Amino acid sequence: MKTDSMIQSKPGSPVQSVGRWLTAAALGVAVTMSVPLVTTTVAPVLGETALGKVQAQEKKKQQTRRTPAIRAKVFEKLNEAQELAEEKKYNEALGKLNELRDKEGRGALNSYEMANLYNLYAFIYFTKEDYDKALGAYEQVIKQEDIPYAMEVNTKFTIAQLYFVKEDWKKGVNTLLDWFKLKEELGEPVGANAHALLSQGYYQLGDQRKSLKHVEIAIDDYKQKGKVPKEQWWGLQRYLYFEKNDIKKVVEILEETLKYYQKKAYWQQLAAMYGELKREKDMVSAMETAYVQDLLDKEKELINMAYLFLSIEVPYKAGKVIDKGIKAKQIEATSKNLELLANSWRQAQEIKRAIPEMREAARKSDDGELWARLGNIYLDNDEFEKAAEAVRNGLKKGGVKRPDTAQLVLGMAEFNLKNYEEARKAFREAKKNERSKVYAEQWIQFMDRELAREKALAKEA
Repeated sequence: MKTDSMIQSKPGSPVQSVGRWLTAAALGVAVTMSVPLVTTTVAPVLGETALGKVQAQEKKKQQTRRTPAIRAKVFEKLNEAQELAEEKKYNEALGKLNELRDKEGRGALNSYEMANLYNLYAFIYFTKEDYDKALGAYEQVIKQEDIPYAMEVNTKFTIAQLYFVKEDWKKGVNTLLDWFKLKEELGEPVGANAHALLSQGYYQLGDQRKSLKHVEIAIDDYKQKGKVPKEQWWGLQRYLYFEKNDIKKVVEILEETLKYYQKKAYWQQLAAMYGELKREKDMVSAMETAYVQDLLDKEKELINMAYLFLSIEVPYKAGKVIDKGIKAKQIEATSKNLELLANSWRQAQEIKRAIPEMREAARKSDDGELWARLGNIYLDNDEFEKAAEAVRNGLKKGGVKRPDTAQLVLGMAEFNLKNYEEARKAFREAKKNERSKVYAEQWIQFMDRELAREKALAKEA
């Protein structure tokens, strides 16, 4: 009568563990997919709007205004302030601007001179991170009459960006929409970055439909030009589809993102989404890809990787993950983790590798459960004396979840050692539990037949 197939220990279900992992991963998506702020790079450059360069742009745009010229004496003072600003002598530069404004008199400067004056103020305040004053100065720029059209367009975009920096989303969106109209009048494309910025604004205002529309325009614009969309754009698009519960689209976006941006969080998200779609093999493949790239370095991640392998019945890989993690000190050699390693090796039919791990797990355990399991493994390996010793140790220590099963293992070990009375005693103890009663009786009957057969053979001899 075979002993190794009759009683198998029942380690914690890997399927249940994977279920918990998937649930945690799916819930974690709301955090890991949290919307990244689309970069709002506000970097006004002095030379782009100061001292006549906009007039050169104006001619290219073929949409002109009758803009007054900057007089020589005003040009000279603006140039002095600009040079001081470029040298980062901001207080001196502000002094020059104040002097020009107050000495010449606000009414004495024409609209274009005032526009350049306030543009320099704005640049200095922005550089000093005084965004309120910078915003006020830029707003003064566009209030001036008859300034070059390009100057108005550029300044409006900078104002929109500053509203975003200040998290005044409504004003930022409205100013950006005004800028879109100006660009349309010029017959110029607004560009992907502006659409991405507008998408961010709409998201912050709670208009996810418009947010998705504009981030997809930004992404498509880059794709059509053969450029890789920015990581944050895909992040926002992915989040918006996740909010719509369009998991298939989220998977599609993650798969595309991972072609260019290899990050652990994306592989984890993809695995979670595959799990939501019941694509278990793809789920495991996604996490394994992250694992082989050494992106999984935390204990919980490695333990979950092992459980995923167990869930698709690849216990050998599960054992390799845990074994490598313990040796690399990424996984602590606790009783629970050693138990998982032992169970993985056992399911992989690596019995000799399972025994020392389960023995160490049992030694570190507070109760006798793992000793009982160790006895079962010894039984599988035909080490009957050690099996009996381990089971007795477990029963003595207490806390064995299925003492009836442990008694069956003890009975089989003693039977193979020909300790029939000890075996009968163990089987009788097992019979006290209804779950093991039939099986224990079968063993007693089998043992009685074997004893009768041995007596018959002895008489014949």
